[in-house]
Formats: sequence, C-alpha cells, structure tokens
Amino acid sequence: MSIHGITSEGSAPDVRLHNEGSIVLFELISEPAKVWVSEKVSDDAQWFGHQLVVEHRYAEDIVNGMREDGLEVRK
Repeated sequence: MSIHGITSEGSAPDVRLHNEGSIVLFELISEPAKVWVSEKVSDDAQWFGHQLVVEHRYAEDIVNGMREDGLEVRK
C-alpha cells in the first residue's frame, strides 16, 4: 500500500492500518482517534468490529487528515 505520511516507528500510534487487499481497516487505538472519526467521518461509514473500513481510493485522504490534526498513523 502506498499511503504517504505513515510512520512505522516511534511512540504508540493513535491509529494502526491493516491492508486487506481491496480495503484498508483503520484500527482506532486512542480516544483522540475515535473522536476524530466521529467528527470527520460520515455516520454511514462501514465498520468491521471496531475498525473503520475504507476503500483504498479514500484511505490516503483520511490518513492525511488524521496526520494534519496531530494523530500518529502506522501500518
């Protein structure tokens, strides 16, 4: 997956990404990440358990928005 701005080292992440082929799962680890999604992502978003399901074509924009707002995102 070629999403820019993702780190794989450093402090504990707010969000961890899981590339599942045709989708990306956003595992929301921290409370700030959960709040960010509740404020920025549509109410009709798809979920797999507690993970946000995102098509690859939208994943990079979401990652960029999260990072711009100070969240740590990792693969």
